[in-house]
Amino acid sequence: MKNDLSKESIRIGTLVSAGQKDPCGYIKQILPHGFESFSLTFWQTTGDTDIKKLAKDVNATLEGTGVVISSVGIFGNPLETGEVDKKTVKGWEKLIDNAHLFGTDIVAGFAGRVRGKSIPDSIPRYKKVFGPLAKRAEDKGVRIAFENCDMGGSWQSGDWNIAQIPVVWDMMFDAVPSKNVGLEWEPCHQMVKLIDPMPQLRKYVSRIFHVHGKDATIHWDTVREFGVYGAKQYAFHRTPGFGDSNWTNIISDLRIGGFKGSIDIEGWHDPIYKKDLEMTGQVHALNYLKNCRGGSFVPNPV
Repeated sequence: MKNDLSKESIRIGTLVSAGQKDPCGYIKQILPHGFESFSLTFWQTTGDTDIKKLAKDVNATLEGTGVVISSVGIFGNPLETGEVDKKTVKGWEKLIDNAHLFGTDIVAGFAGRVRGKSIPDSIPRYKKVFGPLAKRAEDKGVRIAFENCDMGGSWQSGDWNIAQIPVVWDMMFDAVPSKNVGLEWEPCHQMVKLIDPMPQLRKYVSRIFHVHGKDATIHWDTVREFGVYGAKQYAFHRTPGFGDSNWTNIISDLRIGGFKGSIDIEGWHDPIYKKDLEMTGQVHALNYLKNCRGGSFVPNPV
């Protein structure tokens, strides 16, 4: 019996670069592996991509499969004022206005930050930029989801993203009090900071709109011997199924919290399952996460 994907309240998919030469060709190649959703992402700008044509082509590629576009995203620094940064803001506006063409109501990305400044110093600029973007999203029935990646930044300084940890999320939600503003969450970015991701998952689940399928491995023996700023790397980003997280617990807590949406695998980070083994790792993660979900939906007897 063919699985009815419309019954899956939590889908398992993967990320696809929308700015690559042929995103639809890429999707066609990996569709047979069983991905149930795709998150389309742009790096910094949408470039010369015709968004309406892209939506039309993607919809034609997915027609009849039951597979959906879970989100569209743009990852740059919308709080700065350089030429590329201004294009990032324009990209946010364009994706918010056109998300419905892809059948999704989620636009994701970095919150940005004032370069070289602390997170608190970036909040006024965040409010100035994302206040109007949040209103634009509300008017379009779109939700904004911030990835919790620090991009090498800290509390004191950084280049890309303030939306790193719960205390900052609270500051952001207070600055822009819109229920359409939430998170594109993953455990990895918390684990590499030695933060337990599970309590925050349960606390913020109502503000988690999209989930990245990415894990981490922590070498605690290295932490104990060298510390976190020592001579040896202590934390590694991993593809789900190869890291330390219990994704059965993660998905269970997502279900308990009422989450409905997609967990899309963020590949191309695993230090072992990379290069020729990239899709091997991603397909393993796909099947692993489906098992953690409980498999495919099975209707109860009537």
